[in-house]
This record gives sequence, structure tokens and C-alpha cells, in this order.
Amino acid sequence: MTLGAYLQSSALSAVGRSWLPVLLASAATLLLSLTAGVALARFTGIDTRTASLGMVAGGASGIVGMADDLGGDDRLVAFMQYLRVLIVVLVTPLLVPIAFSGHRVAGAEAAPGAGPVFGHPRDWLITAALAVIGAVAGRFIRLPAASLLGPMILSGIVTLASIGGGFTVPPVLREVAFATIGLRIGLRFTVATVRLVGRLLVPVAICILGLLVACFGLAVLLDVTTSASLLDAYLATTPGGLYAVLAVAFGAGANTTFIVAVQGLRLLVMVLLAPVMVRWLIPRVP
Repeated sequence: MTLGAYLQSSALSAVGRSWLPVLLASAATLLLSLTAGVALARFTGIDTRTASLGMVAGGASGIVGMADDLGGDDRLVAFMQYLRVLIVVLVTPLLVPIAFSGHRVAGAEAAPGAGPVFGHPRDWLITAALAVIGAVAGRFIRLPAASLLGPMILSGIVTLASIGGGFTVPPVLREVAFATIGLRIGLRFTVATVRLVGRLLVPVAICILGLLVACFGLAVLLDVTTSASLLDAYLATTPGGLYAVLAVAFGAGANTTFIVAVQGLRLLVMVLLAPVMVRWLIPRVP
């Protein structure tokens, strides 16, 4: 539901006439992620579905939530996803002042989902209704990871159409859901899994750094094909860490509206298309 709420009309307006380069950059990011995952699987011996899902650049919580349904090891997917987020969070604030010096501070808009911690009663009712209807509809039409994608697509439609004035997933409910996902996955870790994670740390980090470089290449292409500056394009194409990127964008005086729009749309592309691509292109491990 939280992911679906990113699909706002203001985001589409911010992209404007640049929608085609942005969409192509998002699709290219997904292909680069899957390629990195296949390479990681080849050199480490973990199964290709797990490696590919772990390297998807965006929507970490959504990808982790659907990993088990898609035949991946959600423990390893969680490790790779949040290592990627950690690296982006650490590298971006250090790189931007060095590579993009001279920018002055400008205002930033609130991130999607901001609001009272406990939300409003109507938000609870709308969230519950859309979650149930979306999950049932997703299973009926046989969506991959239906319990995640069904509510996400339905909430995106409601948000985009501003039906009923729109809604916000109550923050306390969102955080409890994230904590439950983490608890479920964490309780399944074993000593063997921890040892495997230790062995994967270096190769996974190398693949993530390679993905960062590749995404910078996409930023250069966006800079050439749209009206966005290279700084805006770089922050818009970083592979994850949306809220950390927004904080850096605010301090650097970047166009936060454009960055939220591109990051949010790419997040939806990742979560919507990754399960389809993984299911079609990568055989399931018996």
C-alpha cells in the first residue's frame, strides 16, 4: 500500500515531457540489476533467482516481501537489498559535495507518506479495504506475489485518481508491517546462513558498486536528454536510499520534486516488473 501511494499526479507532472527518457532509464536499471544478479550467481554459487532479486535497485521492502513467493531465499535477498541501501546512504552524502560543489541550499518537499503517526480513521478504513480487495483480486488474476502487487496496484490507481480525496497509509501501521517482515526473515537465519552472508559480503559489495557506476552512466544520459541537471539526474538514478537521497538533495539545492518523481516511478517499475522478469527469464531452483 505504501509503495502504491508513490504514484501521485504531482510526480507524473514533475517528470512532464521527460517521461520517455525516465521510463527507459528505469527499465535499463532493472536490466542492469538482473544482469548483475546473474553475474553474482555465477561467481558465488547462490541460485540465480535469489541473486537477481537481491540486486534489484529499488523497492527493497517490496522485493524482500515477495522473494519467497518467487522462489528466492528471502534471508539472502534482505541482506543484499539492505547492503545496497547502506552503501548508497554512505556514498551519496560523501560524493555529492565533492563532485557537485557550488550548489546552494533550496527547499525540499515532504516525502510521500508523511503525516500523523497514527493517521486518521478514514486512512485505516481505506487501507484495510484496499489491502483485502487488492490481495483477493491479485490472486484471482494470478499476479505474481499477488498479496503484495494486488494492493500496490489498486492503491496506486486510487492515489492517482484521487478517489475519495486520496489517502495515506498510517505510519504506525506501515512501520509495524516492516518490523513484522524483518522479524519473520530474521527468525529464519541459521548459523550456516550467517556464514554464507559473510562469504558473500565482498562479491555483493563489488556488484553494488558496479551498479552505482552504471546508474551514474544513466544519469549522464538523462542529463543529455532532459532539462534536468547532472546533479538532479544523478540523485534521481541512485540505486535506492530514497530518503537519504532526499536529505542530500535538500542540502545541495537540487530539484527535489523531480528526484522524488523519478525515484518513485522507478520504484514502482522495479516492484511491478522484477517479479515478471524473474519468473519468465530465470528458471526456478527445484
